[in-house]
Formats: sequence, C-alpha cells, structure tokens
Amino acid sequence: MKKDAWMSEIVPDAVKALSDCRQCPVMGTMHKGLSLAGQRSVHRELETLISVLFPGCHGHKPASKDGLGAGLTADLEKSVPALKDQVRSAWQYQCTVTPCEDCGRCDEKAIESVSHLVRNLPVVKAVLQEDITAAYEGDPAAQSPMEVVISYPGVYAVMVHRLAHLLYERGVPMIPRIMSEYAHSRTGIDIHPGAKIGPGFFIDHGTGVVIGETCVIGRRVKLYQGVTLGALSFRKDDQGRLVKGVKRHPNVEDGVVVYGGATILGDVTIGAGSEIGGNVWLTHSVPPRSRVYNQQPRPLVRHENGAWHNGEAPWSDPGAGI
Repeated sequence: MKKDAWMSEIVPDAVKALSDCRQCPVMGTMHKGLSLAGQRSVHRELETLISVLFPGCHGHKPASKDGLGAGLTADLEKSVPALKDQVRSAWQYQCTVTPCEDCGRCDEKAIESVSHLVRNLPVVKAVLQEDITAAYEGDPAAQSPMEVVISYPGVYAVMVHRLAHLLYERGVPMIPRIMSEYAHSRTGIDIHPGAKIGPGFFIDHGTGVVIGETCVIGRRVKLYQGVTLGALSFRKDDQGRLVKGVKRHPNVEDGVVVYGGATILGDVTIGAGSEIGGNVWLTHSVPPRSRVYNQQPRPLVRHENGAWHNGEAPWSDPGAGI
C-alpha cells in the first residue's frame, strides 16, 4: 500500500522521538529488556478468574453440560500462567524503580503470589456468597440471587476487590491496582486493593463510592452511593514527599450502615451497629450503636401567588395567603 507523502514526513520523526524516550515509564522498561503486560491482558485474566468463580454467570459461555471440572481446569490452566508472567514482569519493573534485596527472585515470587490466589479461590467464593446474600436480602428490588450476581455493580466491584486483595497481600506491584481501577471504570466504585473488607459486604447502587487503602471494614456492612471512606490529610517528610504506608482511613465495625453521600475521613472508628446518615461529614470516631444525622434542612417553597412557605407540613392553602 502506497504511503501518503504527508505521512512519510511526520511518522518517522514521531516514532524516533517515542522510541528514544528514556524517561517514559514503559520505555524505561523496554530498553532494559523488560516488557510489561498491557492493562487489557490483565483485565482478560481477571475476567477469566471471575468466570471461574461464577461459571455461566460471568464470561462468554454457559456452564458446561458435561460438568464444571473440565471447563474450570481448562480456563485456569490457560489463565494462571499468563497471570504469573504479568506478575513477574510487574516485579521486574518495580525493581528498576525501588531496588530490593530479592530482586533476583521475581519469577519465584510471582509463582508464590499467584499460587496464593488460586489456592484461595474457594475461600473467596465462600465469602462472596455471603456478599451476594447480603445484597439480595438488603435490597427489596432484588428478584433473585442470580440477578444480584450477574447485574449488580456493587457486587462486581467487590468480586474484583477480593481477588486483587489476595495479590496485594503478597506485595504484588501494579497488577492489583490495574484490577481495581478496571472495576472502578466499569462501576464508578473505587476500592483500593489494600482495603480489608469482611464478609457480607453490600454496596447499594454504588456510583461514586470511594474506599481508601487502609480502610478496615467489618462484617455485614452496607454502603450506599456516594459514600467516601477517605483520608483527612497527607503527612509529608522533611523533603516534602508524601509519607506512605501509614494508617489514614476509617475503621468501620460490624453491622454499620452508611447512607448516600456521607463522608468519613481519617483514622477514625465507626462503632458496631451504627448508622451514618446521608451527606454527613464525619472526622471523629463514634461509639457502637450511634445514630449520626445532619439537622433536617428547611427548604423554602415559593407558591404561584408569590408567597413563600418554609417547607414544613402541613401545607397552607396558597389561595389564603401566607
């Protein structure tokens, strides 16, 4: 195919400049003989793992009529080595950024971490069953547990989190975050893979939920849309760099319900059985069984005759004058 003259003038220069970029993160690995897996390849293996957990519910094919064993074996035997290679490459890259004492063990560490994930798949499925039950029992609109599994974005985000967290526990760089941000892009729910979340967790509606890295969430906790469990501020060292690895997000104990738009910031504790009302801004701990709500707002309503009412019931007859 004949190249257009204008392309022949601009493409070679662009390719040379891109190829020579030694400060770019990806090119910084390629010139050292490393090649990171693309994010879509990580997404592919993540989706395979979810389809293994819930065959016939997720993925591109129904569950095998001849039994699950053969299909699950084929999926895992194809996906697990690919994920191991992705994890190894991520560790190799991280060693170029922050050299560690065991950088020569990247392949061994990749096998250890992916083995940890695969061995714990039955545990993850058991915990997810509790999450699904919590969603079904906690949402009057849910018609069946199957509907919850297949269609609820909050449940999907938690599925991804529980897988990503297993790799995060092993210190795997980048891959857990790629997984969590994939769920974020699909659902609008942002859960850092470092967050520790107990069973029976339900995010209702979900859009705009943010759960920070050092959050610790207990059993049977329910969040509504727009909830933020975030950090109050970020400490810096003497050179002005952010201090990493410190506890900076909330602890939410068993049985807590947090309603839409609430913001809870800092290393605070929400006691077991508490309710946090919608749009509450909270930066301190509260004891168990607390009820935290904003004072009821008093809207002003203007009637067609020009009169104003303070929004409280019972309503007056606009025709009588206010």
